[in-house]
Amino acid sequence: MTRLVILDFDGTLADTQPLIVSTLHRTLAELHLPPRSDAECRGIIGLPLMQCFITLCGVDLATAERCAEIYRQVFDEDNHPGVVTLFPHVLDTLTALHERGLLLAICSSRGRPTLDGFVKTFHLEKYINAIVSANDVQRHKPHPEPVEMILRQLNIPAGDALVVGDASFDIMMGRAAGCRTCGVTYGNQSSDDLRAAGADCLIDDFACLMKCL
Repeated sequence: MTRLVILDFDGTLADTQPLIVSTLHRTLAELHLPPRSDAECRGIIGLPLMQCFITLCGVDLATAERCAEIYRQVFDEDNHPGVVTLFPHVLDTLTALHERGLLLAICSSRGRPTLDGFVKTFHLEKYINAIVSANDVQRHKPHPEPVEMILRQLNIPAGDALVVGDASFDIMMGRAAGCRTCGVTYGNQSSDDLRAAGADCLIDDFACLMKCL
């Protein structure tokens, strides 16, 4: 029985892809690093920020840290009200899950300041029982530590939790923690990627999450 739904943020609850991809392009250009395609940029969304640049460009830690610094500056400059929106049916579905008595958590590789900012912007506080950001763990997706932290905080066994995300990193993390997993196909990775990672179910619309509980 599902008692807890653990949700990724970027590409699952909110459509941050255009802003993230444009910010990655601007960061690479500013630091005179080789450009990458939109598809390559989309493929690393969901990793911690420094790891994004290590994976995307093969840079060393010092360069990745500088990339992350520039990225944050550019992201804050371009993150105007209305640029990022929730995906269709997210708010209605969260409301329905909350009214059913399910616990809800957000598990994201996004840093705590911007993650908390988005939660407040979209007025999600009343639905969310726990939040784990990149700043809260030492080992990030696809390691199970972020999910395990939420399970401990809410005192829920892994078998009673469903992890929902748009990336293979989310699915691998959930499986490693012993949870059921659901992949959303409208985000940053394909249904083939999610299926290959071992997702227990796939949905094309967030409203269909109700069928996976």
